[in-house]
Amino acid sequence: MRARWQHTTVCCVRRGRDVAMASDGQVSLEHTIQKAGARKVRRLYDGKVIAGFAGSSADGLALFSRFDGKLQEYHGNLRRAAVELAKEWRMDRSLRHLQALLIVADTEASILLSGTGDVIEPDDGILTIGSGGPMALAAARVLMRHTELDAGSIAREALSIASEIDIYTNDQITVEVLASEAVDA
Repeated sequence: MRARWQHTTVCCVRRGRDVAMASDGQVSLEHTIQKAGARKVRRLYDGKVIAGFAGSSADGLALFSRFDGKLQEYHGNLRRAAVELAKEWRMDRSLRHLQALLIVADTEASILLSGTGDVIEPDDGILTIGSGGPMALAAARVLMRHTELDAGSIAREALSIASEIDIYTNDQITVEVLASEAVDA
């Protein structure tokens, strides 16, 4: 029987002109924590895009590389790169077996990608994936509605709350923030 890699938690929050993505660091194999400080959120395309994965580590890293290639191919057009990766992921025999989900974001859009062809942009600017995703989503929505916290603080706090509930999410949190440049009037 093949060992099953448990998911993690990744939370992407867009507030005002900023977008932030946070993830925990836990890597679990069945019922054992194998690593506590993994980095599941990365900057791509010369730091202009942030991406996070949940699922198999090797599969997530392979998807980061593929997505960065699509960003290069489509000159940083996040939406086009996402659609093209989703099509390839769904159709390619080897990619079809990857067990991971991706969230990608730039200063204009946040998108969830899956191997079944999903390319989802949220209505409220919040996306989550992984086993702690539902908890992080609820926490982020409450924080968006009832606080003035910035995107990075909301993403971090949502992950912290999820880590108190989900056994596959820890409190070693990585946060990446993209701030949209202010335009002088």
